[in-house]
Amino acid sequence: MTAPAASPDRLTRFALAVGRLIPDAMTTSVVMMLLVAGAALALGNSPGSVADGYYRGLWMMLPFTMQMTLILVLSSSLGSSPLFKNLVARLARLPRSPGQVFVLAILVAGSLSYLYWGLGLTLGPIIAIYFAREAESRGVRVDFPFLLSVTAASTSVWQFGLSASAPLLMNTPGHFLEKTTGLMPLSTTIWAPASLAFVAAFVFALMAAARLLHPRSPTPISGFPDAYRLAEPVRAAEAEPIGETGIRVEESMSDRIERNSFPTLLLIGALVLWLYQHFAVKDLGLDLNSLNTMLLGGCLLLHRNVRNFSNSLKSAITACWPIVVLYHLYAGVAGLIQFTPVGESFAAAFASISTRLTFPLLTALASTVVALFVPSSGGQWVIQGFVTANAAEAVGVSVQRGLLALSVGDQMGNLVTPFWAAIMAGVARVDFRRFIGYSVVFSLIWLVLGILAFTFLPA
Repeated sequence: MTAPAASPDRLTRFALAVGRLIPDAMTTSVVMMLLVAGAALALGNSPGSVADGYYRGLWMMLPFTMQMTLILVLSSSLGSSPLFKNLVARLARLPRSPGQVFVLAILVAGSLSYLYWGLGLTLGPIIAIYFAREAESRGVRVDFPFLLSVTAASTSVWQFGLSASAPLLMNTPGHFLEKTTGLMPLSTTIWAPASLAFVAAFVFALMAAARLLHPRSPTPISGFPDAYRLAEPVRAAEAEPIGETGIRVEESMSDRIERNSFPTLLLIGALVLWLYQHFAVKDLGLDLNSLNTMLLGGCLLLHRNVRNFSNSLKSAITACWPIVVLYHLYAGVAGLIQFTPVGESFAAAFASISTRLTFPLLTALASTVVALFVPSSGGQWVIQGFVTANAAEAVGVSVQRGLLALSVGDQMGNLVTPFWAAIMAGVARVDFRRFIGYSVVFSLIWLVLGILAFTFLPA
């Protein structure tokens, strides 16, 4: 039994080594820019066209950046509300062992992510925080960075969930490949037998891996004070303002309005009407704007008045600092991929050496590399979709199999790139390099199971 016991320590050393090797997210974006620009020049593009591709991409994510900023801020505000804390705290009190902590955290975060990827991305770290703090208070030894990485890995199931970007796009009339592929019913993509089997297998494998690889000397959440404080009870606003002398002072009209629920109820009503128009009247699906609308309404409802909501924002706003500028730097790299032949040339090279047996593997590997530079699943399919569809036809497999294999590689890249890790780290108030090393291990489990599923199972 000695060998299995030693492996978690080796894994911890590996994770820390990976964290030390990976530069901060901004430096990583600069390295990516140099690599992709060099590849574009090597393919014969002029320096002017390379620069144009970068600058075209640099600001193309302005709406997306603001949407993600709001998701972070509103999710953090929602997580600080008493009702949400009580709900998660009750769930956190159920596990009695580290294994049970991992199983329940995986199921809760994975279920949220399956419903909508943004919920898993932003609420997953909060779930990990509450579970880790409750475990520590009960004397259950759980390594917080490891739990954070496990929770992040569990959210990978969104790729085959209700908000899967490429499958939903391909089932939408008028999509950019409709003349080539036609519409793809969801029964042939996210609900195909291979997809369902893969999601189930990955969840069970992740549970087993979490239990077997958990560090022998865990670092509790109390070692991360900023994260630890996120699970503390919210300090309620004073019923009446108190002056410096300790004597209650008379409230002004503005104070009374800020403490009254009526303004927030009016705003909630307006948001509900917008959601009704979006879903019922226009028959549109869940997207970033509707998610943020629901998050905003939830925050207002749970905080009850403007004063409490505003106080929660003062703390929540600190979670968004990694992405305000960072996303634009990554967008510049995405511009190099999209507006020069780099992305298409890379995917085409893999497709040219594919066979029926190797096609899922090579497609996944190609999309893994592209995902490191294009942090958007929908955007990645736009880049690789045409090449993947034609390559699938050439080797005699379905386009659906290519799409699903591409989704495996896309999430493989998402798990190991600082782009998304910085988001979860911002919510949890930790350095992403503290837990991203573990994600490398979980991403390999994801890749192996995905390749097996979409090579040999019906899709």
